[in-house]
Amino acid sequence: MVRRRRLAAGLFFLALVACARAPAVDPPRAPASWPYPLDAPAVEGVHGMVVADAPLATRVGVEVLREGGNAVDAAVATAFALAVVLPSAGNLGGGGFLLARVAGETYALDFRETAPAAAERDMYLDASGEPTEQSLTGHLACGVPGSVAGLFEAHRKLGSRPWASLVEPAIQLAENGFEVDADFAAAVAADAARLSRFAGSAAMFLPAGKPLARGERFRNPDLARTLRRIAEQGARGFYEGATADAIADEMLRGGGILTRADLRDYRARWREPLEFSYRGHRVIGMPPPSSGGIALALIAGQLASTDLAELGWRSATEVHRQVEAFRRAFAVRNSVLGDPDFVEIPLERLLAPAFAAELATSISTEHATPSARVSPGIGGDGEGRHTTHFSVADGRGDVVALTTTLNGSHGSAVTVAGAGFLLNNEMDDFTVKPGAPNLFGLVQGEANAIEPGKRMLSSMTPVIALDPAGGPLLVTGASGGPHIITAVFLVLSARLDHELGIVAAVSAPRFHHQHVPDVIAAERGGLDAGVVRELERLGHTIRWFDPLAGSLAATLERRDGRWYGVSDPRTHGLALGY
Repeated sequence: MVRRRRLAAGLFFLALVACARAPAVDPPRAPASWPYPLDAPAVEGVHGMVVADAPLATRVGVEVLREGGNAVDAAVATAFALAVVLPSAGNLGGGGFLLARVAGETYALDFRETAPAAAERDMYLDASGEPTEQSLTGHLACGVPGSVAGLFEAHRKLGSRPWASLVEPAIQLAENGFEVDADFAAAVAADAARLSRFAGSAAMFLPAGKPLARGERFRNPDLARTLRRIAEQGARGFYEGATADAIADEMLRGGGILTRADLRDYRARWREPLEFSYRGHRVIGMPPPSSGGIALALIAGQLASTDLAELGWRSATEVHRQVEAFRRAFAVRNSVLGDPDFVEIPLERLLAPAFAAELATSISTEHATPSARVSPGIGGDGEGRHTTHFSVADGRGDVVALTTTLNGSHGSAVTVAGAGFLLNNEMDDFTVKPGAPNLFGLVQGEANAIEPGKRMLSSMTPVIALDPAGGPLLVTGASGGPHIITAVFLVLSARLDHELGIVAAVSAPRFHHQHVPDVIAAERGGLDAGVVRELERLGHTIRWFDPLAGSLAATLERRDGRWYGVSDPRTHGLALGY
């Protein structure tokens, strides 16, 4: 096997003696205004567990485990079910990343979308050189979808059950229908104006001109037929034949550039997983074109010599130190990362302990560092409910962390006529114009410029943390664009720095910094007034956001021979074990 890169970003010497400490019995106190209890019990399972953002999809995955499927089988079935029941984020027309730990080996699968062959560097700039909305809404915003290819490839290499049997539950959900839940209805209502611009989307989500309401029954027979072709023909049933024809015809009608050749030529790619150490634990993450693994390692590395537990849970001092590490990691992310098949990424330098330590030397305990004065430190010139993550574990001890997305909620808002699924707007994740913010406010560099066939940089951050014996200790990931990276770190830190249980780790208030804009984005009601005053005295600006607008995590933990799972209380997902 190719030698895995490792980063001693934590107290590496502790790796020889560290143990998977049991989380504290009593969680810390949250502000009185915080709506989510930190002391709720986690869901337990002896044999396996699935945690996903939609209960129907969770139940599909668990049923596959009950029938003898492994974690990868359950992940494939869960992903297809999410494409039916959570169309704002679950998808056939998007892409994502999968991390798996199977029989002691770790695998990283990249099924990120690619730019069509006809894509051009400045295709989203108007005559005056300013960005247009064409990278966000409509047919021109679509990258070549990777989800079906990724799921098929994961099953080919690591699955055990018949392929068609894993697609069948999604077919049944699409054919027979299901009751629209609160999350589905809210997402459609919030995006009704965009969806109404396209006939296929309006017919599906706005029947009689009104958004689908909670409690209505939703059926999607077109999607059922698309899924049936995938079940019978594998990935070819999507990238060739009737479905590929439907996508190409949709592009012609709307002025898009994605072609049959683009679809036929798409391939998912196995990548070398990234590894680093944090608090004596090996942590496995995705390499580029995901920025999550590197950014997470840089944050961990900058905080390696800081005892966060001693600083105090959510104290102003702890928040300040973490925010300053976030700021510097994102400066690097936004400047030098891109598709490794197109740009040279200095991974060895980025993952060297000395590089993170060098970044940390500019962190002051006395004041915030203005982002304008934070350099990436290296040569070179940023996802609401628009992404979904789920975590799976089976009775063999194997696990999967999978994050998939359409980018913005409902992606491009374009539904493929006659095929029943939405297409992504991932082209906005490229650097449309260096120095100009994208959908998530990320200001990115030349390394992520548009090129035909290139994968756009992503913030998706599926993660597996290992116990000292090499088995999975924590499996997590999140949605929420660049908020994904910081949310995942906060979950890791809660467990490994503060020894908290996963309910407290996932339910606790979150905060975020992405270098630009130069603000701390914090969940409303999540920081004590005294902490806020001290952060402002240090020079930080705080911008509040509602918890439901933030990132959401699906997390499971292995402890005492059992699986423990929690779905983020900010949404209506489900953790289910057996």
